[in-house]
Amino acid sequence: MAALAPEEPDLVVFNANVHTVDPARPRAEAFAVRGDRFVAVGSNDDIRSLIGKRTQTYDARRMTITPGFIDTHNHPVGDVLLYEVLVGNPFEVEFVTIDSIVEKLAAKARALPPDTWVAGHFFDDTKVKDKRQLTMADLDRVSKAHPVVVNHRGGHTAFYNSRAFALAGVTKATPNPPGGTYDRDAAGELTGRVTDMAMEVFDSVGRRATFSPEETARRARDGLAHISREFARYGLTTVHHQGGDLAALQDVRARGDLKHRVSYEPIGPVLEAMIRAGLKTGFGDDWIRLGATFEHMVDGSFSERTLAMSRPFPGRTPPYYGNLVEDQPTLNAWVERVHRAGIDVNCHANGDVAIGNALTAMERAQKLFPRPEARFKITHCTLVNPDLVRRIKALDATPACFTTYAYYNTDKFGFYGEAFMENAMAFRSFLDAGVNVAAGSDFYPGPFAPLMGIQGMVTRTGWNGETWGANQRITAAEALRVNTHNGAYASREEALKGSITPGKLADFVVLADDLLAVAPEKIKDIQIVRTVTGGRTMYQA
Repeated sequence: MAALAPEEPDLVVFNANVHTVDPARPRAEAFAVRGDRFVAVGSNDDIRSLIGKRTQTYDARRMTITPGFIDTHNHPVGDVLLYEVLVGNPFEVEFVTIDSIVEKLAAKARALPPDTWVAGHFFDDTKVKDKRQLTMADLDRVSKAHPVVVNHRGGHTAFYNSRAFALAGVTKATPNPPGGTYDRDAAGELTGRVTDMAMEVFDSVGRRATFSPEETARRARDGLAHISREFARYGLTTVHHQGGDLAALQDVRARGDLKHRVSYEPIGPVLEAMIRAGLKTGFGDDWIRLGATFEHMVDGSFSERTLAMSRPFPGRTPPYYGNLVEDQPTLNAWVERVHRAGIDVNCHANGDVAIGNALTAMERAQKLFPRPEARFKITHCTLVNPDLVRRIKALDATPACFTTYAYYNTDKFGFYGEAFMENAMAFRSFLDAGVNVAAGSDFYPGPFAPLMGIQGMVTRTGWNGETWGANQRITAAEALRVNTHNGAYASREEALKGSITPGKLADFVVLADDLLAVAPEKIKDIQIVRTVTGGRTMYQA
């Protein structure tokens, strides 16, 4: 009879305010976990009756529990956080001075031989107390013997000193390459700012720090372990990784330091190896699974004002429409090849022109080679219109829209204006059309804190008190679903995760307050009390 009796759960959580994100039972008081799965969800009395001799119990003391948060677009640069010069705050709104940037980089330069690159990371051009752009002259104060670069956290612009331009052979007479610019002032002189494809010329000049294969692998492992701890601290239980060292990721998991699940989005040699070997999206297990591709670049950046739009940027002379970095035939060919290989296509497209081009390529590929299971992904998908929303719905594509930007980057929305913002990061439009829009922080360009993202989605109000595109507000309950269930849908894993449902993976977050009940402007400050992945506590406050 003992063999026939149901196994007792390993964990029972009770006395909780559970938002399950399961339409069949949206609210609960308790649940049970066996192994790495939820096995029962219900009332305190129902679930406490399952407690056995070996069952661990957790009294939530009426705290709120939600499914673990899912970030569907993240560049997990843990090695940068650990080893590089950070000239801005990766996680929060913080203003810095140009002098502080120069001082940090000058200290680094003093330890390096001439003509070796000195690089700063996580710069944000609207988080500078000096209230002006970084210039070539500023970076010449760091050193004239070293090439110096300050990388904007958005990833589509960088600022260089005169030595870097000299090594690259770029002068004020050098024409802009397709898909990029060497910015100039009113007198035609180089300012130091370079955008998108124009940055490539700097990649092959100067000397860069090199490491042995063993040291390179160690840095990759330690970086991934570090950022995994940070993800757990903020309540993330699944993150879609934009590339990275796949071997290091497996090593970190093997040594027990992987705190979150990974949808790995390949690029370059890994993607090519998948195609050659016939590996398709979904291959892997519940911890590391091959997802869609790395974001295939179609245009520039929203935060750095280089996205490709059908209308020129306000106040720019001559008219500037942003940067398209790939033509339609090339994009069509790439999308078709990947789609035919059984790998879900993921395109980076911010502006309406770029989104339209991505959709054209995806629609064409699906028509030529129908794959009903395909989940096309449009990373960022920032500026839309009704026709683009209709096409996205018809294709069942998943937009992975910016989340924390509405709070963190509100100081950039004035460059675009209210009419633009009413159609940008359009969560309301997508949900009303039945589109499974997901949350993509785009760290490192944006902070990855899910609660900051949810607050921005609900309020559309930033750190500076400005509200933009209020018509795109969604409710806290809708934002919770976007950050959980819809994130699972983006990687074809909605049957495995994204809600607190019997049979699904036991990924959940304990919050000190109820994000559906507090004042909306307080959501980002709710404490993460505990993060649990697969029934195991990965972070505890």
